[in-house]
Amino acid sequence: MTSFTTSDLSRKSGDIIAEALRRPVTITQRNKPRLVVLSIEDYRRLVAHGDTRKSGTIDKISNERLAEIDAAVAEYENDGTER
Repeated sequence: MTSFTTSDLSRKSGDIIAEALRRPVTITQRNKPRLVVLSIEDYRRLVAHGDTRKSGTIDKISNERLAEIDAAVAEYENDGTER
């Protein structure tokens, strides 16, 4: 990944944009990566494949899933010696 500094943002913004249209660009500050600039296509691709986890409450868990969780907790409590 190509890298530029925060100082480069004002001096080389055209270069940074041109590079970001080809591939993501890292922006560093004090030699540490701080930002990533990427094309809208890359961004949309990331968002489309984003976190698909869902949250819920315990009353929404099926009895079968709850039994699996209870069994996993019991196995953990027994150091995995019971199977």
